[in-house]
Amino acid sequence: MLPDVRRVLWSACIPALVSGVVAAAVCLILLPKKDKPAATASLARNMALYKAAHHPPVPVSSPLVLPSVQPFPPAAKAPVVTSAQVRDALNLPSFAPLVHQVIPAVVNISISHSPSGQDDGSGDGDASPQGVGGQGADSSSDVEPDAPAVAPHPTPKSHSVAPHTVRKKRHVHQLHNLRNIHRRVVRPADDDLSGAGSGFVVDASGVIVTNRHVVGNATRVMVSLSDGRSLPAHILGDDPMTDIAVIKVDSETPLPCVTWGDSHQVEIGDWVLVAGNPFGFGSSVTAGIVSAVGRDLGIGALDDFMQLDAPINPGNSGGPAFNLQGQVVAVNAAIASPSDGSVGIGFGIPAEIVAPVVESIEKTGHVEHGWLGVTLNDATSPMWIEDVDPHGAAWLGGLRKKDAILAIGHIAVHDARTVLRSVAAAHPGTIFNFTIRRHGEVMTLPVTLGKRPVTDL
Repeated sequence: MLPDVRRVLWSACIPALVSGVVAAAVCLILLPKKDKPAATASLARNMALYKAAHHPPVPVSSPLVLPSVQPFPPAAKAPVVTSAQVRDALNLPSFAPLVHQVIPAVVNISISHSPSGQDDGSGDGDASPQGVGGQGADSSSDVEPDAPAVAPHPTPKSHSVAPHTVRKKRHVHQLHNLRNIHRRVVRPADDDLSGAGSGFVVDASGVIVTNRHVVGNATRVMVSLSDGRSLPAHILGDDPMTDIAVIKVDSETPLPCVTWGDSHQVEIGDWVLVAGNPFGFGSSVTAGIVSAVGRDLGIGALDDFMQLDAPINPGNSGGPAFNLQGQVVAVNAAIASPSDGSVGIGFGIPAEIVAPVVESIEKTGHVEHGWLGVTLNDATSPMWIEDVDPHGAAWLGGLRKKDAILAIGHIAVHDARTVLRSVAAAHPGTIFNFTIRRHGEVMTLPVTLGKRPVTDL
């Protein structure tokens, strides 16, 4: 037995042990020695770059005070990397320069009402039955001054489109009275609980633009400026059709102001910066893109909303939406939400509509819109006149029932909304040349626009 054990040791175990020792020696001789100080320095640099790239850009609290720790030798000092360098390296945009440029001109607005709490119908935020635009009549007709401003379950009348289309359009888009209906889709972007809204200065003398439903029937309006001052404001005028109001504060020093941009040049996908007073948190900004243009919410003849995905919340009403040049391209007016917060669908009134209204209010204290006095039906092509007010501008200009409208001036028109938006945007006294077809004959009639009746606002 002993010779067998001795034979196994000499034939298997001792050769394996010798082979292991030789292999270890070869590894120690052939493999390069690692430079521990260099590796430590490289690790320190990598850790520093990682911390710089992942450091929060805006600290939410003071940093913790920790004992001094020197994990690496002094020779391993990492290069200083700024947040701007990291942002440039990652190609990330920053709105900080734009915010510094425009935020001084954005103001917070608070209001108070009369003790009686009676609404004079001038459009106080959510309580206004006229909704965002204060315009109750359907946009396909400007001869129905007695049409209901809000209809939870509207019944089709004489409108410019087929009855089933009208019903669907109003059910989806029309602003409902929030105090009568629990399910709300589109609502003003103001805060009726705190009476908070937003605005922006367009003239250094203290002229401020906001929404009409923000200051509608307020008995007292206070404006909080970016420099911390709170000043009383008085209303210069408002326009129910566009939901725009102009107020003014008296300041001993010129105020920072912003300029209008060309909203006609805004394209879907362009960046926008929204500023305002959401939920009473003043001087807040959000960013997003233009999701759509030309939105018709079924509120009034001048519906042409710009849809934004920048978060807009109650309190943002009347605030500006800026392009990347710091110009105002829209005024925040409404949000679409099943709740009271933003779900990424907000609406702004384009600057091309707001700027002329503000200019008119500054000059005269009011705005006058053109009026035609017709009901149009565009369920078929070409559209045709379904009804004419016997005392309206259309009748006086020669337009009659059953006339087919082909063009205004040299521009062909195919839908009622285009016609009535053009008319409402023009001043009374403007002459529109209507090309029509009557009994197979094509003719052109010059029609002088009238003044929109007050009851139709």
